[in-house]
Amino acid sequence: MSAKPFQHAPDAPWIIRTYAGHSTADKSNALYRSNLAKGQTGLSVAFDLPTQTGYDPDHILARGEVGKVGVPVSHMGDMRALFDQIPLDQMNTSMTINATAAWLLSLYVGLAQEQGVSPKALQGTTQNDLMKEYLSRGTYIYPPAPSMRVISDMVAWAYVETPKWNPTNICSYHLQEAGATPEQELAYALATAMAVLDAVKAGGQVPEADFTVVVSRISFFVNAGIRFVTELCKMRAFTELWDELLQQRYGITDDKARRFRYGVQVNSLGLTEQQPENNVYRILIEALAVTLSKDARCRALQLPAWNEALGLPRPWDQQWSLRMQQVLAFETDLLEYEDLFDGSHVVAAKVAQLKTQAIDELAKIDAMGGAAAAIDYMKGQLVASNAARVRGVETGGMTVIGVNRYPETEVSPLSAGEGSIETVDPRLEAEVIGRLKQWKADRNGAAVISALADLDSAAKEGRNLMPASLAAAKAGVTTGEWADALRNVFGEYRGPTGVAVVVSSGTDPDEEEVQKEVARVSEALGETLRFLVGKPGLDGHSNGAEQIATRARAVGMEVFYDGIRSTPAEIVQRAKDTRAHVIGLSILSGSHLDLVQEVVRLMRLEGMDHVPVIVGGIIPPQDAMMLKQMGVRRVYTPKDFKITPMMGDVARTALAAVEARLTPDA
Repeated sequence: MSAKPFQHAPDAPWIIRTYAGHSTADKSNALYRSNLAKGQTGLSVAFDLPTQTGYDPDHILARGEVGKVGVPVSHMGDMRALFDQIPLDQMNTSMTINATAAWLLSLYVGLAQEQGVSPKALQGTTQNDLMKEYLSRGTYIYPPAPSMRVISDMVAWAYVETPKWNPTNICSYHLQEAGATPEQELAYALATAMAVLDAVKAGGQVPEADFTVVVSRISFFVNAGIRFVTELCKMRAFTELWDELLQQRYGITDDKARRFRYGVQVNSLGLTEQQPENNVYRILIEALAVTLSKDARCRALQLPAWNEALGLPRPWDQQWSLRMQQVLAFETDLLEYEDLFDGSHVVAAKVAQLKTQAIDELAKIDAMGGAAAAIDYMKGQLVASNAARVRGVETGGMTVIGVNRYPETEVSPLSAGEGSIETVDPRLEAEVIGRLKQWKADRNGAAVISALADLDSAAKEGRNLMPASLAAAKAGVTTGEWADALRNVFGEYRGPTGVAVVVSSGTDPDEEEVQKEVARVSEALGETLRFLVGKPGLDGHSNGAEQIATRARAVGMEVFYDGIRSTPAEIVQRAKDTRAHVIGLSILSGSHLDLVQEVVRLMRLEGMDHVPVIVGGIIPPQDAMMLKQMGVRRVYTPKDFKITPMMGDVARTALAAVEARLTPDA
């Protein structure tokens, strides 16, 4: 029997977080302090979409989005309210923020200095991964080159000024949400990390002697899906590949600096609207993938709530996920043992397979010139992979309990009735805008003008953007003003949709039947059925829209899909220009009522109210009723997982609208 130690005093647990924030800074602060009192050991800040995409709450694109998927932070006053009575020198704070990461870090550092806390004491992470925003999440602002410059500036500044802070958190989480296979998640995340490190080297701001220190502050944020054996092996593959990459490509000899440091949120893509109570088990099983293996255990973990496919979780729902972590960490003996999988030939073989596949994919990206040059390729691959995943759920090849297998169920007392999800008071948007106006009225206008002028100069002259951003935060500049100053220098970017790459998601009898139906409808119309797919507002989660557009094209429709971030006016104009027979709107941010109402209003003004509108998203039943009262013909939610029958609905809806127009008295 081996004398090698196998059991010991419990290791310290991972940082226990809950991803949270909504409505206003004040309300989010109350939620944070409540969660900390319940034993949460770190904060994970969810920002609303205007904050993430660099708009103030009074911007046209922010309409209906303020406070919906996170907390609005427009200026230093909001940051003060958000962290009121929370000592920053005692907190480990993760910010899911990317395009405006430099700005939010500046606000956080400025607030710490107001509290008398040295920036060198601050611990936490800014996600700050723009590659995955181009590929999956959509909250980018600037083109790839200036985005990499902003990231490089943050890295070069932070390792000196905030040495305990992780300035970038390479995020593969959203890649899996967009359909990435394990080897794609490995390859695309590591390609992004290489792009960041190469940009830092090329920037010339970090002396060669300090490069190891910079490397040691690069962290990752990953996903863990339901196939937890594969996911566990993926995490072990990540640790080995990162170690090898840093040795071989960058010559890093310090073992500690080569550690793969990562946080996790387990998979939200697999959470179901049907039988949502089953999600509790999914979440727990997925958490095991990143906690069981000591040699590849996460440093921080946040778990989604069981009812996120239904809407915004309540505090009680978040507490349930928090308690799940605490039971795992403090009641079980998990943390008392050395790695449970050392010596397992099964795990070793699976890790080796994943590494080989990831290395092959990395070589393709490298041959294209790296991650920034391969954005179109990677986006197309993700859309194709997601199409295969969706097809698997539709056909039953991929089992999802309660959805395509064992759908019979009792009524759940957990999700029935009013109050089963958190709702954001629609009046709060006006309140937030009012506070913004007051902030602008009270601040020193001359100081703001001077700070923005310096930021503009720094961007144009190639100076590090962080000192000017920090000065702007202290001067009272707003999020939209900071982002606009850089927009004026760097320009804006519109990412690829990836839908043109995938001609068809496969053939089956249902698809062939719908193809025939589309052909019949097109013949009746006297022209090919034209379907406009639109993403109004700031919601960047485009996976569903991409799959709808892909399938619509596969069944024979002429499809128009321009990607994310359109105003209602732009969508209506596009529908007018293309003479669309049906408009499909995809909205997952909770802003469906405001945005659809505006689209419908503008269509009436343009004399287009005969064109049917259909809507898809995370839409509670009461909201679905309101949408139909507005004139929406059909409403789809995550429970409507079979896309091909939807395309038949689109065809029939188009034909019915034309027939109704031709026979108005019928």
